[in-house]
Amino acid sequence: MSRRSEAPVKLRSEGGSASRQPCATEKVGCSRANEPCGIEADVAALGDALRARGWKLAAAESCTGGLIAAACTAPAGASDWFERGFVTYSNAAKCELLGVPAALIEQQGAVSAEVACAMAAGALANSRADLAAAVTGIAGPAGATPGKPVGTVWLALARHGVAARAELLQLQGDRASIRAQTVKHALARLRAWAGGEEA
Repeated sequence: MSRRSEAPVKLRSEGGSASRQPCATEKVGCSRANEPCGIEADVAALGDALRARGWKLAAAESCTGGLIAAACTAPAGASDWFERGFVTYSNAAKCELLGVPAALIEQQGAVSAEVACAMAAGALANSRADLAAAVTGIAGPAGATPGKPVGTVWLALARHGVAARAELLQLQGDRASIRAQTVKHALARLRAWAGGEEA
């Protein structure tokens, strides 16, 4: 089952002014803790889809620590479609590099749909990308809080002219597995958006 809702998110635009943008959310369950990553084909398909539209990609990462950017830039020729990555592991980095309001993190928590959407929108505003992905979550083994167990990850995508959309991933496995699953899911969703499947 999935759940979708609209939540206003206050964002800082490239010029520094604040704007409000809805953040749609969806819940996704995953229990493939031991599934092989196999991301090379996913990256190739994503690259092909982005090249076909003449789009560039940016990634804003917290719990994955740059793994999405690393996967995207592993093949030769990725500079055709990968624009830049932001590793914003700390809350301060999210605010300073992506323009996520500190008050939003304080109110919603760093691992939330609202912050994920703000990260994705901030990646667009602070890059030359056409499409952006952001991830923030709890890869473990520590860090769980009431209502947010280890494996809770929010993935958000945004592109110019389209409201950011966040998905709640509830993943299982150890830290490495949760991070790998997050990367794989992000690549799949990015490919879908690059192919015009934004719903």
